[in-house]
Amino acid sequence: MPETPENRRSILITGASGGFGLEFAKQLEPLGYRLILHGRDKPRLQMTMGALKYPDRHSIVLADLNARHGLSDLIAAVECEHLAGLVNNAGFGIWGTFEQTGIVPQIDIIKTDLKAPMALTHALLPGLLKQHGFIINVSSLAGEYPLPYMSAYAAAKAGLTYWSEALRTELNGRIRIVTLAPGPSPTGFREVSGMPSGPGSFFRTSIPVIIRACLHTLKKGGGYCVPGWRHKLLYTMQKVTPRSIGLRLMARQLSP
Repeated sequence: MPETPENRRSILITGASGGFGLEFAKQLEPLGYRLILHGRDKPRLQMTMGALKYPDRHSIVLADLNARHGLSDLIAAVECEHLAGLVNNAGFGIWGTFEQTGIVPQIDIIKTDLKAPMALTHALLPGLLKQHGFIINVSSLAGEYPLPYMSAYAAAKAGLTYWSEALRTELNGRIRIVTLAPGPSPTGFREVSGMPSGPGSFFRTSIPVIIRACLHTLKKGGGYCVPGWRHKLLYTMQKVTPRSIGLRLMARQLSP
């Protein structure tokens, strides 16, 4: 069957209103997919759409993944699509002490960064398997180490990494899965979370480099992707530094 706008294979990108989501859209569009751009901010999603070469091919879905019907609304919006890819990119973090930060936003981090990717993947997996498609789970090197003053974020990303890697092993040979684990990058995350600037800026890697590394890993069949030499260096330092020392260093850097 020749490909038409009605049967073109599509990719759902969550959190597509900027940062990694925008760059995923820009790098995936030339591969010929129809993109479904998800987010909560319609003007910013429209800016993402405006950055694409063929915006008429693609669509926008507004949904708050923490709202009561947010996940079900998003799933319903894509149920008739020929879904070939899922990019679980939506996520956020909050900087501050656990004691003094409200529990609702901290639980919302778990919902957005861990619960939503699991729920979306479970619901959409049958179609993705039928299309011999792929899943990209955007985790973080924060998932490799406890982060004082960003404890909920690190916990969510640790859960995402472990779940994604286990799922990749379970489905080996049936679907390609990439667990993307970047370090610091200029996505605006630091400003939104309230995290102070610090020496971690040395490890900052550009967004296009990160997404290119992710898609290269996908092309090779999937895997755990730490993108760029700066992030690989940081990952190595995480592994060789005793946790007691590393926690003191992170606390000193992130302390209010």
